[in-house]
Amino acid sequence: MTVIEYEGKTINVDADGYLESIDDWDDTVASALAEQEGLGPVTFDQLDILMFMRQYYQKHRFFPIVHAVCKNVHQPDDCVSDEFMDPVTAWKIAGLPKPDDEVIAYLKR
Repeated sequence: MTVIEYEGKTINVDADGYLESIDDWDDTVASALAEQEGLGPVTFDQLDILMFMRQYYQKHRFFPIVHAVCKNVHQPDDCVSDEFMDPVTAWKIAGLPKPDDEVIAYLKR
């Protein structure tokens, strides 16, 4: 386990930078994870995307179709790639559990 200190908060992540507990996530944690990925603090548009991804995951236990994410947060069709460059990175910043190889292959399509 690795510990990230960010704005007075202690954040526990695994060796690959995924949040140890999905319940520890909030906008501050999202910004810390984003900075670990070299993106800087999370913007309002990014936070909308992340919150939708989390809600979808909590309901279905899978990543939503990327275009569905953008449509549901009323952003352009390529919002995930525009905001995060990589859906796997967005998944990580959303504080979701480390995906298995099948999910990673799906997300990288």
